Amino acid sequence: MVSISGIRGIFGAGLDPGVLVKYASAYAAWCRSQAKGRPSVVVGRDARVTGPVCSDLVRATLRSCGCDVIDAGLATTPTVEMGVILSGATGGIVLSASHNPAEWNALKLLNGKGEFLSPEEGAAVIALAESGEPATVAWDAVGSERRHDFMDEHIEAILALEFVDRAAIGARDFRVVVDGIDSVGGIAIPRLLERLGVRPEQIVRLHCEPTGRFSHVAEPLPEHLGGTMQTVREAGADVGFVVDPDADRLALIADGGVYVSEELTQVIAADFLWKRRKGPFATNLSSSRAIEDVAARYGQRVFRSAVGEINVVKRMQEVGAVLGGEGNGGVILPELHHGRDALVGVAMVLQHLAEEGRTLSQVRAALPLYHIVKQKTDIGSLDPDALLARLAERYAGSRISTIDGVKLDFDEGWVHLRKSNTEPIVRVYSEAKSAEQASALGRRFMDDLLEG
Repeated sequence: MVSISGIRGIFGAGLDPGVLVKYASAYAAWCRSQAKGRPSVVVGRDARVTGPVCSDLVRATLRSCGCDVIDAGLATTPTVEMGVILSGATGGIVLSASHNPAEWNALKLLNGKGEFLSPEEGAAVIALAESGEPATVAWDAVGSERRHDFMDEHIEAILALEFVDRAAIGARDFRVVVDGIDSVGGIAIPRLLERLGVRPEQIVRLHCEPTGRFSHVAEPLPEHLGGTMQTVREAGADVGFVVDPDADRLALIADGGVYVSEELTQVIAADFLWKRRKGPFATNLSSSRAIEDVAARYGQRVFRSAVGEINVVKRMQEVGAVLGGEGNGGVILPELHHGRDALVGVAMVLQHLAEEGRTLSQVRAALPLYHIVKQKTDIGSLDPDALLARLAERYAGSRISTIDGVKLDFDEGWVHLRKSNTEPIVRVYSEAKSAEQASALGRRFMDDLLEG
């Protein structure tokens, strides 16, 4: 599956060495066009079993195409993003298929700012790949390679944030469960916790060996985390931190083993930060309106973007946001870097709990309660763009956004309809005060969409 956000697939069933070489070569050619001198690229990977072989192929290809390579080894996606910034590299490649199953892998491409490629940048790389033009350089222009682990520097940058008070966190003597889904988060999060002042014996490590053989479904949703919630409950932990395989998404489990919606990770982070500084927030159209409710408490504004991390980042930059994120557990703190970062999310949540003197369940109880329901409707051979355009016309007098499909806001909730780029379906997300209301709202507009 090729898109502006990267190249992903099942290893051995589409994502083969030829594909990796093709797109790594195109990316190298693009990097050469961006660099004044010899380009350099940071390459990091999550712990998937296919990671080492994919990394070997990609690094060798980059070098053969004239790029110097900085091998970050096992690294979270935000660590690679930080690595690009810290090293002044031309770009970066993360080998990770995020929350996809273990048989998947992917090339996630970064620019020189440590951000995912913009639509224009991604399209340029794809065009180079499809052109078939060779990118290999002469024998005496082959790139070099060196190893550099950026994880500790990433953690030190978090510790240096003005709001991080290790003494306050240490004084709470938190007991913490970490579910690292058998990947790099299992290395990074415990290391961060210890540096934040959590005693090693108070860290319960669950699935933290980076074997790449995931112990449960990799997406950190409640239906996949029964065992983790039980561990939090039985350990008497104050909080459970759960990440996806590349640790850019953070889900929370409260004391008592109660799952806290991924939608609320960015809301809790904003509630913490707005106590210290003012400024707007940016998130995507499909994230919970709980963020607007919390923003109203502080007299702050929330701006919305199309779905996709780079779209949120661009909106953040346009409005000068002090924080941003996505409802899938993504927290983006621009003073650190413009990317979702589970590590900084962990630091913000612990600092918030330390300062408030409350439990996570008490913090959760003070936040707005909404329910999001995700559905989809088959459209067969019908044109999704035409269907959505007719729906937008029908509701032109409503509170509507058409920057990404059709989103309609009502007093009782909202509904967001977007076409799929891979299937003949329209995805329908809806939110209301109860799951039943949200589901009914989604069904109403699925029916509306298909009306002639």
